[in-house]
Amino acid sequence: MNIKEFTTVSIDEQKDRMVVALMRPAVRNAIDQKMVDELHEICRHLEQSPKILIITGMTGKQAPDGEAVFASGADIGELRNRRRESGLLGINAMLFHRLALLPLPVIAAIDGFALGGGAELAYAADFRIGTPHVKLGNPEPGLGIMAAAGGTWRLAELVGEPLAKEILLAGRVLSGEECHEVRLINDLVASEELMPRAHEWADRISRSDPFAVRVTKAVFRMPRESHPEVDTLAQALLFESEQKFERMDAFLARRSSSFPS
Repeated sequence: MNIKEFTTVSIDEQKDRMVVALMRPAVRNAIDQKMVDELHEICRHLEQSPKILIITGMTGKQAPDGEAVFASGADIGELRNRRRESGLLGINAMLFHRLALLPLPVIAAIDGFALGGGAELAYAADFRIGTPHVKLGNPEPGLGIMAAAGGTWRLAELVGEPLAKEILLAGRVLSGEECHEVRLINDLVASEELMPRAHEWADRISRSDPFAVRVTKAVFRMPRESHPEVDTLAQALLFESEQKFERMDAFLARRSSSFPS
């Protein structure tokens, strides 16, 4: 992955995590084909070398108008010229599906606008950290299209059918506080605390065995009819891992030192 060639995102790769910031300030982080291609390349890298992914947007200081934005949606200039053949490709839908399937958790750190495709990108994450300045919604029908990159089903799974219909059909835009009230946002913090809090969540995840987290995420998304058989097989696999023995031995040693005989 040659990040020097990336023009729509910035990347900070660390030992256990990767921070990706969407960076198209002139168009409020509108998601264009170039950004889709670069995010696919990031997914390819994280599929081969699993790490926690933190994806975020621009702070007010980085935005030309001084207003923070996660992603304002798909690039309307490109979207205007797409026809049926492009729609059948599911350009954003396939990307967000791939992001959702990454081996380790994805954290969306959201400040400001997360609309249309930007909201659907956030829905694909495992966790969403936001600020009171969040404005999240799916105004696609106002442009003669629909939320076709996961909005029509992921959103209902996250917040329930009644509220999802308000957002998808009646154009309701949620504030950060409203998102937090319905648990669409897992954690609500001030803008200056957004990235530190996202890293705290990544730290919390990193304290667990990465393989166990990876297996748990994979089993979690299995269909209802696959359980309990898939759980049993996954647990049997984990029972043989070295981390299981090391971590349980350490737990037993700590308990023994805390309660000497």
